[in-house]
Amino acid sequence: FQSSENVGKEKNFVFLSKKIEPSSVLETAPLFDGLKKELAWNKFSGPTFTQSYCWPPVAWGCDVVAISHQGNDPLLYIPPVLTLLQESDYQALPNMSGVLIVCPGWRKAQLVFDLLKTYRKGCIHLHPMLIILGQNKEAASQMEIRGCEVVVTTPYNLLRLLEHSTGFLCRLCHLVLDEVEVLFSDTSEQVFTILDCYKKATAQAEENVPHQIIAVGTQWNKHITPLIKEFMNDPHIVITVIEEAAIFGNVQQVVQPCMNSNKTAELLKILDFTQRNLQKVLVFTDSVIEVEMIHKALKSNSIVSLKKHKESKCNAECVLERWRKMHSSGTPAVLVLTDDCLQSLGITDATWVIHFSFPSPAVFGQRLQSMRDNFCTGIKDCAVDQEDTKAKSVILLTEDSSCHASGILCYLKHAEAEIPEELYDLTARVQESEKDEKISRPLCASLKTFGICRNRTECPDRHQINLSIDMAQNIAAEMIETPERVTILPLFIVHATNYFGRIVKKQKDPYTVLAKEMNDYFKVPGHRISVNTMEKSVLYGLREGAICHRVQVVEAPAKDEENVCKVTVKYIDEGRTSQVNSDQLLHLPVKFQSLPPQAVEIIVCRVKPIDNEVEWNPKVTDHINCKIKGKLHHAKVVHTLGKTVWVDPMVGVTNLATMKMWINEYNIRSEILSTGLGTDNPEHVGEIQKLCTQIPVLDHAESLEHTEEDTADLEEAASPQDPSIQENSAETCNSPMFLDVFFLDDVVQTKEAEDSTVHQQKGCHPPIKWFQNDVSVTLKVQILRATDSKCEFSREKVTFSAYSEGKLYVADLELYQSVIAKKSTCVIKDTEAVILLVKEEKGAWCKLLKNKNVHVSLDFEHWEESEDEKPFTVG
Repeated sequence: FQSSENVGKEKNFVFLSKKIEPSSVLETAPLFDGLKKELAWNKFSGPTFTQSYCWPPVAWGCDVVAISHQGNDPLLYIPPVLTLLQESDYQALPNMSGVLIVCPGWRKAQLVFDLLKTYRKGCIHLHPMLIILGQNKEAASQMEIRGCEVVVTTPYNLLRLLEHSTGFLCRLCHLVLDEVEVLFSDTSEQVFTILDCYKKATAQAEENVPHQIIAVGTQWNKHITPLIKEFMNDPHIVITVIEEAAIFGNVQQVVQPCMNSNKTAELLKILDFTQRNLQKVLVFTDSVIEVEMIHKALKSNSIVSLKKHKESKCNAECVLERWRKMHSSGTPAVLVLTDDCLQSLGITDATWVIHFSFPSPAVFGQRLQSMRDNFCTGIKDCAVDQEDTKAKSVILLTEDSSCHASGILCYLKHAEAEIPEELYDLTARVQESEKDEKISRPLCASLKTFGICRNRTECPDRHQINLSIDMAQNIAAEMIETPERVTILPLFIVHATNYFGRIVKKQKDPYTVLAKEMNDYFKVPGHRISVNTMEKSVLYGLREGAICHRVQVVEAPAKDEENVCKVTVKYIDEGRTSQVNSDQLLHLPVKFQSLPPQAVEIIVCRVKPIDNEVEWNPKVTDHINCKIKGKLHHAKVVHTLGKTVWVDPMVGVTNLATMKMWINEYNIRSEILSTGLGTDNPEHVGEIQKLCTQIPVLDHAESLEHTEEDTADLEEAASPQDPSIQENSAETCNSPMFLDVFFLDDVVQTKEAEDSTVHQQKGCHPPIKWFQNDVSVTLKVQILRATDSKCEFSREKVTFSAYSEGKLYVADLELYQSVIAKKSTCVIKDTEAVILLVKEEKGAWCKLLKNKNVHVSLDFEHWEESEDEKPFTVG
């Protein structure tokens, strides 16, 4: 986490609520000897400036809040906490010496856990545990925490654990909040629930048992104030970032909009007020010319002032002495200066800073540091804060301030300052220009995978469509002959819902033919001609065992002494990249280059990680990788963009060749949900379609106007309505998995085509989802703003018709079992029609219709089932 850039940012500034003697040398640091040896063995170069102030109060067992540019580094607290656990007092309390480290996400928790394992050598009774439970309640109930443990987890996972192990907090001595600003920004409610539980637990503990709360982060957060007031005991506050110290120190930030031509007059108005209140004012600008101009204007308006820039005749000591004499004699002290003079002056007692030139984020902190003596040192009530503040920062905002507007706006929001509309408008224009700069970047991976990017301002990638990039290599139409049912072969798994692979054609797949021809060609030793001169973007052959691949050189570093180098290549028919030796590349005949690259990016829709995580836990990715890699799947394409396809659903299939049918084994989305680490993401497809509204509708993706309802037909893997697999309905009803059959013979395909034609003549068939309980069946007809609707009920049939956006929709459903027509109802809503069918006999139906209908599927989100009978394997 530490970098030379970050260390430089600290510039040895520290704001302390109490005096601390820093431990700047490892040999004299308050750590036990075994840990010092481990740190030295792992080439630890610290302690850093921040660590030198954090380690002592943590090692003393005090409550600590630390804000630093290195505030996301766990070594701010791990060494002194481990030292505390080795003390003899803790050895006498084996059941009360636990440490709980709460991290903002699974990735950070894993990092902290790995560091604990690295530095636990020599620590007595240290058995770190990483707890990532997910939504699996059984895992939480079976979790046991014994002995002296250091537990690392996240807020959501901890709350799941506390539901089944409420006594866990009673044995804790130390609670650490890692990246506290992220915890409070994303999970403030959960964190305060944990703090309340911890407070109650410590109140019940013995009086001689030590308790400690440590909070470390990179930014101050408004929730840290109640953390200190309500849960900490006179904590040590260590802040080594001047901008964050200014927020804690209650520096009032004011933005004053004005025209560039009127800036001097605005400055005079501000100084007229400060003159009456005997303030010590610094006026900052970034040019010598402006210093002279401002000084002359103040003099002509009878305002006594000093000036300092690099060309000034008066040195820093002289200016500083006159500055002090002016204020002590009762004269308002005004100093106009350039930023490069501040360090030599060393002023820290200013009460006002006026930013005549708009500050960059780099100089902004330096300017604020000149008021550090007037920062508030204690936690105050918000109602009194602005009234009692001594330090004030005034920014003059003009039409020329766009250069650093975004950075300053971000800080002012963080500081909860009052922000004028002019700054928002200026920043919006800057962000629009930044969008143009990002136009050649790749499309944001998070946006594609989940339909949302959490932090667009910080994300380096593109969040809008660039037709020249996104449509440059669109998937050939012949690869997706029937988008509602394509065969996919995933070959490279990026993560749980993002893969690269091939779309396989059912009859005479071109790549299968090509691969056989290449393998036959390169079996002949004389055909294996090594490449002497490599060129970027050129296609070559590569043999891996008995398999030949087409690869493209992405990057070729300089050769070594033997003229062999590592080359980065992309497997154009699989999507993966890797490094190979240059002498492995073979000349690829032109006849093998004519077939376009076959690799496509595949994204599974409508599922995302739990707990607002931004990436998949490796447990989910590993599970999916083992399940799907290299195996055939059927899927429905709901959207395409360039070489990317979004599919929903995607199911693993087995081909029963003798019976001429495919059997669905599993649904990938359901597999992810079943791990407990994934959850529903209903907005995903809609967000992708919203992103792509500027693109003309593609021939093979003509149903872009629809959303999730069009993805229903394959999810009937859980709804067996085909008579060919319904011979024993009682047996099927109790089966743990239903099979959906895709017939391959031409007769069945022709019959489906005829049925489709009949439906078009009668009217479009709306997508319908259904679920049931013992008493009733609910049908949700997906239809927008239905008009002239009719719904007729009979004992074994329901007929629905309505117009939507100029089209007639008709559903004629012959029910599998009987209903009470008089008690059945239909309610029209804005986005759907809800039909309630009251069963004639109570009990579960094995299916809804007598005959299979591809437009009707189960609604898994509302399915009700008993604990004893679970006929569906869902999530």
